[in-house]
Amino acid sequence: MFSNRSEAARLLSEELQSYMGKNAIILAVPRGGLPIGAILAKNLRLPLEVVLIKKIGHPFNKEYAIGAVSLSNIILDRQAAGISEDYIKNETQRLRSILNKRHNEFYKNRKPRKLKDKAAIIVDDGIATGNTILATAQLVHEESPSKIIVAVPVAPSSTILKLSSSSYIDEVICLEKPVNFQGVGQFYENFDQISDKEAIELFEMINNSEF
Repeated sequence: MFSNRSEAARLLSEELQSYMGKNAIILAVPRGGLPIGAILAKNLRLPLEVVLIKKIGHPFNKEYAIGAVSLSNIILDRQAAGISEDYIKNETQRLRSILNKRHNEFYKNRKPRKLKDKAAIIVDDGIATGNTILATAQLVHEESPSKIIVAVPVAPSSTILKLSSSSYIDEVICLEKPVNFQGVGQFYENFDQISDKEAIELFEMINNSEF
């Protein structure tokens, strides 16, 4: 049990000490991953970026991912077989519209840092099924980082096993791997929702500061 995201991030940064000041980038998953990513970036003296990726939901169950899309790439799972091309095309356009809006909100007049030949550390405040993180890792891999690390405070042991088996993920760091997992929030005493405004302010604060 963590008291809040700040405590979880502090403990996680201790596990990531080997990356301090190295050729690495923190990639935070909005929105809950931003408080974690901001503290990691500050403690490890690393740049902070955001993961601008959305899952493509099944037409009959939006929570069930059949792929994922970024501003420049798209990946589809085997579950996408048989889904109409029109649906996938329309969903891709819709999701990219959302991602473009988020990109403009977070980055304004600058471009995200390149990931090529850098260690990409994907962080969130916790993981449930891991499907979105798997898709994220695959899309991040398209940018040719030197390695991909997933670092989170909590995730079920079955999900950690699934992530560790991915050919796109080189290392998984997780502080708590409970067997009785019902949701990320149950492992935080304080798990307040992070607004878009708070997430953007955290991102700007870190990127405008000097370590």
